[in-house]
Amino acid sequence: MDYAGVLVILVISVALVFDYTNGFHDAANAIATSVSTRALTPRAALLLAAVMNLIGALLGTGVAETIGSGIIDTVDGVHGLTIVFSGLVGAVTWNLITWWFGLPSSSSHALIGGLAGAGVMSASTVHWGVIGEKVVIPMVLSPIIGFALSYVAMIALLWGLRNVAYHPAMRRFRMLQTISAALMALGHGLQDAQKTMGVIFLALVAHGWARPEDGIPLWVKLAAASAISLGTYSGGWRIMRTLGRKMIELDPARGFVAESIAASVLYVTAFVWHAPVSTTHTITSAIMGVGATRRLSAVRWGVAGNIALAWVLTIPASAFVASLMYLVFTPILG
Repeated sequence: MDYAGVLVILVISVALVFDYTNGFHDAANAIATSVSTRALTPRAALLLAAVMNLIGALLGTGVAETIGSGIIDTVDGVHGLTIVFSGLVGAVTWNLITWWFGLPSSSSHALIGGLAGAGVMSASTVHWGVIGEKVVIPMVLSPIIGFALSYVAMIALLWGLRNVAYHPAMRRFRMLQTISAALMALGHGLQDAQKTMGVIFLALVAHGWARPEDGIPLWVKLAAASAISLGTYSGGWRIMRTLGRKMIELDPARGFVAESIAASVLYVTAFVWHAPVSTTHTITSAIMGVGATRRLSAVRWGVAGNIALAWVLTIPASAFVASLMYLVFTPILG
């Protein structure tokens, strides 16, 4: 195997490491509400999320194709592989920083920012129109839609249950949360694992081991699905505490509504729009929406503000790190 082939293997390995960090970084997206309401034990919730992530990752390739061909045009050979490698390192670095501080930032946007930053630094073609349509617009709209729909759905549910005894109803919703958590984890796999598939496909195309019209190979799907599933099972306890307890105290009914609405947004954007939206943004805004039905002060807006700051910083921060990594790795990798 030539040097470029070895570099492809290195890029694929780092991509799967990113996928693994995505799993433990974003595990809270699928299970924090179910754990905080005691609908599921942490270990059972993690196992459920890991299995559903694996299944969801194999359900489609629309998001993967957007990442693999719509964000940047990489050149062939070692230079193109260096660009992809630098973008991945930028994304992994930001994931680890935000995980350490317990901030549920978007792994999806970290990856997109990393690719864009490395692309700009390498003078490659960056498709800003696609980023605007498929990334920036969904980044703005998905939290707004998640908040509004969950708020309205929760108000409607409260009205429908106004004559029902509270505790028996909560017991039923605690059971229903098993279903909503599974749906959320399925959506997470559908969205986030596909992003890694797209990056691996970029590397294969750059080296000539695949053609853009070939589509995502099955082994790439299986590798990405397995990595995110294993990462999910390892857990993301720091972020789980932020989503499940620090931002708002949830009851099972609100947890069920938040998960159901967030999962619905993920399915629509993946299957209809082929847009790589953030599962983090979607579930966080849905949690704030159901929480606001109690009273606005029920949401700890200071914590929510820190999360929003991480959202805003994710793309430029990961792009900055990736651009530095490109400068470092270009002379090393040749």
